Amino acid sequence: MTGNLVRICSTVAILTVLSSCSPDPESQLPLAPTDSPNTAQAHIQKPGAPELDKIGNTTFYGIYEHPITLIDGHWEGEPYAAGGASRPTVGLISNFYLTGDLDGDGSEEAVAMLWQSSGGSGVFSYLAVFAWRNGEIVNTGTASIGDRVQVRSTQIDGKQIIINVVQQGPDDAACCPSQKATRYWSMTKDKLQEGPAQIEGQMAITDIAEKEWQLIQFDHNEPLPESVLVTLLIEGNRLAGQAPCNRYFAGVEAGDGVGAINIGQAGATRMVCPDPLMSLEQRYFKLLSGVTRYSFVTGQLALSWQSADEQGTMFFK
Repeated sequence: MTGNLVRICSTVAILTVLSSCSPDPESQLPLAPTDSPNTAQAHIQKPGAPELDKIGNTTFYGIYEHPITLIDGHWEGEPYAAGGASRPTVGLISNFYLTGDLDGDGSEEAVAMLWQSSGGSGVFSYLAVFAWRNGEIVNTGTASIGDRVQVRSTQIDGKQIIINVVQQGPDDAACCPSQKATRYWSMTKDKLQEGPAQIEGQMAITDIAEKEWQLIQFDHNEPLPESVLVTLLIEGNRLAGQAPCNRYFAGVEAGDGVGAINIGQAGATRMVCPDPLMSLEQRYFKLLSGVTRYSFVTGQLALSWQSADEQGTMFFK
């Protein structure tokens, strides 16, 4: 009896081995996508681009020979001379932020812009790229845009950062750039590299015409209330738009020199609105009549104005 039992167990064991080695038709079918060994990796959630407020407290490389760490979007170095007022200063531009997969790794990077000053008249701009690395935000590339370069528009197309600028031309003074160009940057081995630029002529008043602009600030740190709509549109030698209360219109022409502009006295419809709309409208018409120059600041139209007792810049998006 014991011998028969041994033979039965041996036979079962042999059949089990043979069964596991024999080709099973179902076992030859291709694995379903959910059975792929790479499935776990495919379902890993990659982090999004670093947010701008977090970038404002990050370490930057490539502006100076040493790294700098911003605190709430600002950094100051030691004075150049003991007790002096001039010192290196860097700040994050709060209304510039782009995202895209610049290095092709499947995760988006963030692109920010900074200004840098040494206390003189020059203000230099820089592009900086940021990515998540091992749970930390890392500055993976920084590149100079230049001194007092005006940014007309920006975008990411594929793996390229594309910026339309007004920059210093061959005969321009440092204060007054006039040359239009489209410039391109891309990431190469954790380095932000600029490619050849396309030069596109000289800035003219036609560059701000045929599009409607919306006022967002009367001056730096003086925003227009979000509930109030003020627009501006230039067509030929006529400027028109919506003021806080009335529709308005005025004559407009290019002034002497690149960026100079002359705007005539505004006329308007006669609708009466309560304060504060009428007060805002009167202020807008006063500033508009004092506009002498136009330029671009990170994609916004900047109209510089002056009057007998003040001067400043209105910003339009």
